[in-house]
Amino acid sequence: MKILLLSPNLSITPSPVYPIGLDYVAGAVLPRHEVRIVDLNEGAGLEGLQEAIRADDPDVIGLSLRNIDNLDAFATKSYIGDFRKAAAAIRDTTGAKIVLGGSGFTIFPSELMEALGADYGIAGDGEQFPLLLDTLAAGGDASRIPGVRIGGCPSASLPAAANRPFRRHLDVNSPHFQFYLRQGGIFNLQTKRGCPFRCIYCTYPHIDGGRLRLLDPDEVARDALMLQQAGAKFLFITDSTFNCHADHSLAVARAFIRARLTVPWGAFFAPFKPADDDYRVMAEAGLTHVEFGTESLCDSVLSAYGKPFRAEDVRHAHEQAADAGLHIAHYLLLGGPGEDEKTLTKTLEHAEKLEKAVLIPFCGIRIYPHTPIHGISVREGQIAGDRSLLDPVFYRSPALNLDTVMERVTRFAAGRPHWIPCGGGEEAGRVVSRLHARGYGGPLWEHLIPGKSGAMQPS
Repeated sequence: MKILLLSPNLSITPSPVYPIGLDYVAGAVLPRHEVRIVDLNEGAGLEGLQEAIRADDPDVIGLSLRNIDNLDAFATKSYIGDFRKAAAAIRDTTGAKIVLGGSGFTIFPSELMEALGADYGIAGDGEQFPLLLDTLAAGGDASRIPGVRIGGCPSASLPAAANRPFRRHLDVNSPHFQFYLRQGGIFNLQTKRGCPFRCIYCTYPHIDGGRLRLLDPDEVARDALMLQQAGAKFLFITDSTFNCHADHSLAVARAFIRARLTVPWGAFFAPFKPADDDYRVMAEAGLTHVEFGTESLCDSVLSAYGKPFRAEDVRHAHEQAADAGLHIAHYLLLGGPGEDEKTLTKTLEHAEKLEKAVLIPFCGIRIYPHTPIHGISVREGQIAGDRSLLDPVFYRSPALNLDTVMERVTRFAAGRPHWIPCGGGEEAGRVVSRLHARGYGGPLWEHLIPGKSGAMQPS
């Protein structure tokens, strides 16, 4: 069968994100089926998509729906409209079956099936796709495949996370790969799936499962080396939390050292109190950027959020990363359960004491189904239990008005270029794009830290 895999994502703020999920789907489908990847971020738009469909005449078109919106309570942007346009363009061009997948679809399968009028959907791992293709080719009953949806009818269950190797298909000569090479050269790696934590707002345990599935470190290093040889300027590890399995993250770092990887890389980290040499080893392996999911610097709020660390652990992790010479960013998630004026003040003041760091605060917590905060919001009467959450809905602390949180954060960040409220928005994206066009690579937020070599203003 001929398969066209589509990334309809058009967001480039702060940088365009390489659609790594489609590499894994292609790796699962090949070589039994012909595969082509089309990425709307390349600039061809819907007309280019229709031209590709006419040229290839695919039997099945898979849409990878990664993010549903931008998670910003004060400048919310939904991507559903873009997805609808892509689906309509496909329907206007071909009678091929439309199959939805991706993390966004796994969170909202029924809503997205209805919104886009798709034929099938795959919740959970995209590696289920070959099972659907084989069933369709044989004229079988696709409803028996775990995770597969037909129209508005769900399957009986989400598929159990399989402990099997994931094959990534990297085509460094493809147009979509070359596009990201020109747009800052940032590419993604995955070292594991699953998340063992139970943070109240997080969808990862539902999307990937709560059991860790580890990729072979040497295989990860081979992919990293291939990306380096293809011209990548920076690699970002897409794991929910890179250091949630300390032995494995260090094994990956040592595999990078053995492979003589030289391209810099970064990842999301939980600010656990680390072993004395963890960050030194990872820095030796090429780690340059640490992005901590800190969320708060008040222990009572961290406890309410279900975080597996406390404020003192954050300080230790920060110091270890700084001593290793790494660029550091801390993400803060303000205004959630347990937040009040005192806890907000404590977090802002203590965050400013984290030297040589970028602080990225978000105000309000997006409520998703399948998360503890959804149940909290229902119990508090903030939302009805049967309310659709496809349109963004944000938790609001009963003790603190969310508008007040944003006002406090904006006022606190004024004159502090290393504070980037809500990720900086569209303006930050324009700054990063201009810097990438001038030859800079990587995330670039480290240039906003006062006193650091090469610091620059976001203008």
